Amino acid sequence: MSMRRKKPNGALPPERAPAPVPQADHHIQRAAAEYATSSGNYHEDLLYDLFQVVRFTDPDHAQTLVEMIRNHASLEEVRAYLDGALAHARATAQDQEALDRLEGLRRGIEVESEPPRFRPQIMDIRYLCGSAPFRLPAKPWTSVTDDDDLVSHLVSLYLVWDYPFFAFFDSQTFVKHMALGQVESDFCSPFLVNALLANACYYSQYTEAYSIPGDVRTKGADFLAEAERHLQSHQFEKGGDIRLASLQAHLLLYERYSLSGHDDWGYTMLHRAIEMAESLGIVNKPDLVLGTSQMSEDMIVSVKRTAWGLFQVDTVVHTNFLRPSRVRSVSVERINRNDADLSEMWTPYPISNLSRPSYMSLYFDEACRLSFIARDISWNLSRIDTSEIDPDQGKQDLYDQLCQWEADLPDSFAPAERLAPHLVLLRMRYHTLVINLCCDRFGVHPLLSESDDRTPPNSKGFSAGDIAVSSARTIANLSQRLRTEYGMEHAHQFAMYAINLALFTLLDQDNFDILDRDFLTLTSAMSIIACRSQLGRSVFHLFKLAVRSRNQGARVQQSEEVPPGIKELFQQDSQSRAPDRWDRYAESLTKIDGDDSYLDTREAPQSLASYGLHDMLERYERLSVGKEDEWHDRRQREESAF
Repeated sequence: MSMRRKKPNGALPPERAPAPVPQADHHIQRAAAEYATSSGNYHEDLLYDLFQVVRFTDPDHAQTLVEMIRNHASLEEVRAYLDGALAHARATAQDQEALDRLEGLRRGIEVESEPPRFRPQIMDIRYLCGSAPFRLPAKPWTSVTDDDDLVSHLVSLYLVWDYPFFAFFDSQTFVKHMALGQVESDFCSPFLVNALLANACYYSQYTEAYSIPGDVRTKGADFLAEAERHLQSHQFEKGGDIRLASLQAHLLLYERYSLSGHDDWGYTMLHRAIEMAESLGIVNKPDLVLGTSQMSEDMIVSVKRTAWGLFQVDTVVHTNFLRPSRVRSVSVERINRNDADLSEMWTPYPISNLSRPSYMSLYFDEACRLSFIARDISWNLSRIDTSEIDPDQGKQDLYDQLCQWEADLPDSFAPAERLAPHLVLLRMRYHTLVINLCCDRFGVHPLLSESDDRTPPNSKGFSAGDIAVSSARTIANLSQRLRTEYGMEHAHQFAMYAINLALFTLLDQDNFDILDRDFLTLTSAMSIIACRSQLGRSVFHLFKLAVRSRNQGARVQQSEEVPPGIKELFQQDSQSRAPDRWDRYAESLTKIDGDDSYLDTREAPQSLASYGLHDMLERYERLSVGKEDEWHDRRQREESAF
């Protein structure tokens, strides 16, 4: 059966030299060191910001820094100098703005409006690829580049940072067949490879990842254009053979389009993938037995991964936007959760060589179990569940299932462990489901009652709103953990959805406090992720307007705890028309199909006073995957063309 888818020599001026840091102040050094090590490869950007602060506030410090750099001082020596300068500034109570900014960065509540600066030298990639976990050829897979190092770098980025969350193809089989270079393979194709490379560019800051260096809107554009050319020859409607690699490529294009909001093509690619899977008989069909003599082991594991990975994508997308899932059932058995070697490790290339357990098979199975609950939640929230259970009772039952799923997670997934990102994201996914269940489009209803014996003891007596806020705060903690361990520059796009959902959950509260530490932590994390894509910039702009409409800007300006970047972002409404560094984030918020709600409303933020969680979800959906209702019209137009 074939299923065709990286001791300064200059002395300080005596009159300006920072005072030696006394032993009693060792906590200052420790705090700075903790921040530098906690931000992964973002510490270079931190140093850049600190250079700017020192340069603008003290010319002597700037001169010393230049001399240190010219004399080849190490990054650690430069950081040590900055620690001393900070201690001196504290003692003299000068440069308060620079101190505020440093403290804000260290505490993780400063915001950024620029993505990490792209790196212009190919030699960086040559260096990185010496440690790339996957070495693969550019030819015959893509005409965009013949650079094996670049392709190896990008494939490694995708398989490390993106792949584990959904895992809708088998990475080992894909790598093996890509290395063989056989373009007619069922497990690798030019269509699949170019779609994967287009996605991988999202995680890279190197010139080669852009069509226009530094412009996030052009990341992966050349690879995407080639993938789209292959798409034309793989149209499902033309009646040709469906290769497994083509189905997987459609899912990769769904991921890519959902970051750019490309004319509703997110839903289009997802729905095409579902139709292809139905045609292959692996979803929404009677059970399919795969253990036949005609099917290779590579095919068996690949079909399982694809079918169940598609199920996860479908339930995540539709539950995110309170729509009914389209995949009702999966027709093949799941991969055994104990199949893989439990010693399999995950390494955060290219930021570190320190590995930690992957637990990929356990993760995948738990994610599938969660997907069943997510499917039922999507049906409940859409009110298409045909059961006779009262909708609110159904929500209670689903909440109980969620709580039980979390309670049954393996001990190795405990938050106290140093987890790979996909394991942290799994808990984020759980908490987004809790929030969506508690705060559906029909309003916040009583979910738990004190008389309900089935209610988990730690939640008994809390309202649905209380539970949603608790989950939002947990997402804040999880996002800070991701940032501390790996930096947010490599976070999967699902983290952007989860963080944004948590922000609006807090923002929707009657007792919303703009100085809430969890809210500021989430805002900081969101600002970093939002820099990386056009979708993120648009969503962050709408978030900025929604916060300003809450009329708490004066409290931010008066706070001594809030760094300057946050003050600028949440300036008072009377100042909201003044240009700021986020203005360009509104570039894509033009009228779409006559819908005024997508206009750039910067000139009248007060009009967003009623802009809440569900308004945000509608806009997020429209800006990313499109409107699902329009898929049917497009489908009919495409069918009539053949």
